[in-house]
Amino acid sequence: MPSLTPAEARARFGSGRVARLATVSAAGQPHVVPITFVIAGDAVYSAVDHKPKRTTALRRLANIYANPAVALIVDHYEDDWEQLWWARADGLARVLPPGSSPAISLLAARYEQYRDRPPAGPVIAVDVRRWSGWTSS
Repeated sequence: MPSLTPAEARARFGSGRVARLATVSAAGQPHVVPITFVIAGDAVYSAVDHKPKRTTALRRLANIYANPAVALIVDHYEDDWEQLWWARADGLARVLPPGSSPAISLLAARYEQYRDRPPAGPVIAVDVRRWSGWTSS
């Protein structure tokens, strides 16, 4: 069961449409949420968008302020387990103020839903320190 090289992991990660962002609170409580994202260089960007949320005080943002170490994962599942793979990005996250990042235009280019209504919330920027992954074939 081969591991992916960092370049292979980055490429597979980038092919995904959704990633899962894992953060940890100051008290050590893990929190995982699905996100839309874009890769630019060795950074992964996601923005707080207009999809309904219970609050604007999002746990993922509070966790990043308390502990910037995060992990992101993209995976591919099929009933044919020879096709399984996952790719992971580990890094340090920063929260950028709304409207301050060129990532919004990159996200709009990638996701049609953002073209007419770009995300107006804060942007999460993850400076990736390590790309890793696994494939069954």
